[in-house]
Amino acid sequence: MQGSANLNLMIKAARKAGRSLVKDFREVENLQVSVKGAGDFVSKADLAAEKIIREELTGARPTYGWLAEESDEEAGADPTRRWIVDPLDGTTNFLHGLPHWAVSIALEHKGEIVAAVILDPAKDELFWAEKGQGAWMNEARIRVSGRRSMAEAVFATGVPFGTKKTLPATLKDLARLMPTCAGVRRWGAAALDLAYVAAGRYDGFWERELNAWDMAAGLLLVREAGGFTEAVRERREIFDSGSVIAANGELFAGLAKVLREEA
Repeated sequence: MQGSANLNLMIKAARKAGRSLVKDFREVENLQVSVKGAGDFVSKADLAAEKIIREELTGARPTYGWLAEESDEEAGADPTRRWIVDPLDGTTNFLHGLPHWAVSIALEHKGEIVAAVILDPAKDELFWAEKGQGAWMNEARIRVSGRRSMAEAVFATGVPFGTKKTLPATLKDLARLMPTCAGVRRWGAAALDLAYVAAGRYDGFWERELNAWDMAAGLLLVREAGGFTEAVRERREIFDSGSVIAANGELFAGLAKVLREEA
């Protein structure tokens, strides 16, 4: 695997955190008799994974900034670079013993994602990319799908839970999109959804309520795999809007048109 020093550092950190999470994942089923016990355990596993990643990354690059799900944003001595980290994407899946979750790490330079790593420890799949160098899964180059017909396309999304304000809009999205495509999948891990678009497993993905750490690494993977990404609302920055549409070049316009009818 040929990559920059930063990319190799990110991979090392992701794998180390992944090993810790796999060990904890094996214990989750034993805790299902107590919802609170299992929830507390997963929270600790999440925090432990972030601690591992932070020690690896900041130990080697102490001047970089930091943005992660489980901790406050911190500026670094180098204002042009920051790590964007989700130590456990797919927490609910992890809690319920579903082997669909990931470690996500991105490096941002001057507001642009330049390196990305998404590790699926349960399947031993490592998705990675650097700006201008293409996208990869393990040792194989990956590309977005070549599918051209909306009627044959399979998309993915995340359905908001609880009292999130975007639930009505997402349900309207599904009502408009389902008659036009072959199906929509909802697996509950945005980083992996984007990685799957990059790998051609899904033809596209959208979600209306995400944080930067949910999608930073996945955005670069999709772009480097030949795909397109935009916010659901046109002329908005993806991170600022908290939303994203990602798809191959053949289907992007069609998917975006459906989603933007009542965006």
